[in-house]
Amino acid sequence: MTNSLWKKVLVSAGALALLSACGNGSDDSANEGTGDTTTNTAEETTIKIGATNTPHAEILEFVKPTLAEEGIDLDIITYTDYPLINQALDGGDLDANYFQHVPYFDADVEQFGYDFVNAGGIHIEPIAAYSQSIDQLEDLPEGAEVLVSSNASDYGRILEILQDHDLIKVDESVNITDATFDDIVENERNLDFQYDYAPDLMVQLYDNNEGDVVFINSNFAVDNDLNPVEDSIAIQGEDSPYANIIAVRSEDAENEAIIKLVDELHSQETQDFILETWGGSVVPVSK
Repeated sequence: MTNSLWKKVLVSAGALALLSACGNGSDDSANEGTGDTTTNTAEETTIKIGATNTPHAEILEFVKPTLAEEGIDLDIITYTDYPLINQALDGGDLDANYFQHVPYFDADVEQFGYDFVNAGGIHIEPIAAYSQSIDQLEDLPEGAEVLVSSNASDYGRILEILQDHDLIKVDESVNITDATFDDIVENERNLDFQYDYAPDLMVQLYDNNEGDVVFINSNFAVDNDLNPVEDSIAIQGEDSPYANIIAVRSEDAENEAIIKLVDELHSQETQDFILETWGGSVVPVSK
C-alpha cells in the first residue's frame, strides 16, 4: 500500500471516530437503561390561553417570563369575538381563557352548559359613559339616545350607573346585576335605550358622534386610546362585582400550572404593573 493510500485510510478512520463520539455525546436516548442521569432538561408545561388584546393579553405577556422560569410556557392566543373564546375552551383548543367578567361567565355556563370553573378574579374594567355633546351624565336631555352594546351581561352595571345619577329607577325586587332595560320602573326623561350594537363597535359610534351618550367597556376603550378615567363623563365604581377571571374546564381546576398562573397574576408586581400601565382604567383584584 502506498503512503498516500495509507494517509487516506487514516483520515477516514479518524473522521469516523469523531462522528461516532459526537453522536454518543448528543443522543440522550443512548443513555437509557444505563443508569446515566447526567441529562437534566427541565420538564416544561404549556398553557394555551385565549384572551382579548387589551388589557388581558398585555397582562399575560407581563407574567410570561416569570412563569417561564418555573417551567411554564404561556401560549397566548388573542381574539376579538367574545363567544369564540369560550367555545374554544369547551372544545379543547384552549386550556384556559382570560377575557370575561363573572356575570358573562355565569350566563354562558348556564346557556351553553359549559363545564367550566372560575379559577380566580384578576382585575376589574369599569364600564364608562362617553359623550361628545355633554360634560356630565346628569345633563342628558329629554329623549336622549343612550347607546349600549348587545352584551346583556353588562346591562345591570349600566343601569346601576344611570340609577346612581338619578336618571332612572330599577325595580327594587330585581338584583341589579341581573337587571335588564325591561326592569326600569321610572324614566322621567324618556331616555331612548338602544342596545343592539356589537361591543367592539361602541368606540366607533362615539367617534362618529352617534347618540347622546355611549357606554363602552374599558378593554375596548383603552385599545382605542380612550382613557376611561379621564375621557368619560361617568364611570363604574371600584367595588364592582364584575371581576375579569381566568376560566378553565372543571377537570383543570386543581392543575398546578393553572394555580401558578393565577398566583402570579395576583402578585404585587403584576398588580403594580396594572395600576401603572392603565392608571385606574383597569383595577387589579386579588381573589
